[in-house]
Formats: sequence, structure tokens, C-alpha cells
Amino acid sequence: MRKTLLKTSLTLLMLLSFSLTHAQKEAYKLYNSKGKEVRYERMLDDCKRADVVLFGELHNDPIAHWMQFELMKDLHGLIGEKLVLGAEMFEADGQMIMDEYFTGIITEKKFEEEMRLWNNYKTDYKPLVEFAKDSGLRFVATNIPRRYANTVFNLGLDTLNNLTDLAKAFMMPLPVLYDTTLASYLALAGGGPMGGHGSPNLRDAQAVKDATMAFFILENLRSGETFLHFNGAYHSDNYEGIGYFLRKLEPELKIVTISTVNQADISSLEEENEGKADYILAVPESMTRTY
Repeated sequence: MRKTLLKTSLTLLMLLSFSLTHAQKEAYKLYNSKGKEVRYERMLDDCKRADVVLFGELHNDPIAHWMQFELMKDLHGLIGEKLVLGAEMFEADGQMIMDEYFTGIITEKKFEEEMRLWNNYKTDYKPLVEFAKDSGLRFVATNIPRRYANTVFNLGLDTLNNLTDLAKAFMMPLPVLYDTTLASYLALAGGGPMGGHGSPNLRDAQAVKDATMAFFILENLRSGETFLHFNGAYHSDNYEGIGYFLRKLEPELKIVTISTVNQADISSLEEENEGKADYILAVPESMTRTY
């Protein structure tokens, strides 16, 4: 009997030791801008009361894409048709194709053939589009057509003035005026404390994307609605990028920003990631990628 009890006690001690040394694996943690851990419900409530939510993702991060879907679904449950969706991943000249698919004029097959979709569309963005379609929500293609962003990168910002009026309808009104000394743009131009190998054209190409996304967000936002926008984190980190142009056009706008970061250890937010957004989604570096 004593041997049995001793054996049982040793087994329990071993299990307890294993439990203490092998803590539960967490897929993410959510922090505020100051690095304090916060609950998802806090972020949801804040987003519900916002005019615009900029969800900055890492394009191949599965946790960010899952969180985008959950936030979209929960916001829809709270505010219904007052939710409007939009994304960097869809270009403005494809809006008609998006609308035709949502209204049933064209098939899913034709939509996917003609929309110039990203390679990870089916795994990462199709769930968002299909939820919006099934729920009767508007989905806005906010980005400048990539051929025009490439033109700026190759030939300079002034070349946009040579486009036709029809082409200019798919971007922000010209001229594009912005603060070139903002940290995110300065880095792309090869400036800032870290130097770099950027160029003014790369900076301008980024700015026309940010300005166009901000423009189409505002063009499709009505009073009392919340616009949930999906974009790469670089387009909204540190309250710059899209947010800069939104505030420039509508200073009183209530904007909530979310950023996604990878860390080796997510038990606390690394100092370099503090202040990137109102909410920071920290994901382990070891997380599997969607591509």
C-alpha cells in the first residue's frame, strides 16, 4: 500500500513539474499602446464606437487573419449594416467587379478570374469577402491600381498628371500633398536615423497608396457607420500612413488602429512595439505562415 501511494505521489510530482516547466502555449496576446495587456472585449467595444478601424496585418500571419474575421463578425453582430468593409488588397478599378459579384450579376468563378486577387486570397481574404456578401455588407476596394503606383515608383509622382480623367477616378484627387518628413516616409526615402536604400519615388508610391485608401474610405463612410479597413501594418503603424491622410481630410474622425507584430516571447510587449497602434496583436515568431 505504501509503495503504491509513494508511486502515485511521485507520478503526481512529475506531472506537476512537467506542467510548471511547460506552460500553456498561447497563439497571441493583445496589448494597448503602452504595452499593457488588454482583453479582446475592450478592443471590440472601442472599435464599435469608432468611425474608422485600421487593422494592420502581416500579410502571411494566420492569427491576424483569424482576428480580422472574428472582429468583423462580432462588429456585425453589434452594429449590423452600419458596418462597412474595405481592404488594401483590392484595387479601386475592381469595384464594379466586386459589386457585380455581390449582387449576383457575375459568378464567383468570374469574380476570381477578373479581380486581380492576391495569391493568398483563398486562405486569407476570401472568408472576409464571402461573409460580407452573405451578410449584405458593402465591401470597398480602396487601393490605387498597382500599375499607377508602379508608374510613380518608376517615373515619379508628377507622371500621374498625364493620366486620363477616367484613370484619375481610381485614385485620390491630385496633387498629392503630404509631410515627407514623417518617419515612415522618411525611412522609405533612405533617410532617418537608420539610413536605408530607399528613394523619393518609393516614398511617393507609398504615399499615393495611403492617400487613395484614405480617400475611398471617406468616400464610402456615412454618418453613424464604422468602416473596418484591412491593410498591411506599415500603412497604419505609428498613426501615420492612411491615418495621417484621414486626419488631414477629417480632423474630428474617431480612428482606432490595430497593428500585428511577431515576437520570440509574447509574455510582454517589446519596447520597440509600444506605441505602434491603439492595440497591438503580438504573435509568436514560431507561428506557421499562410505562405
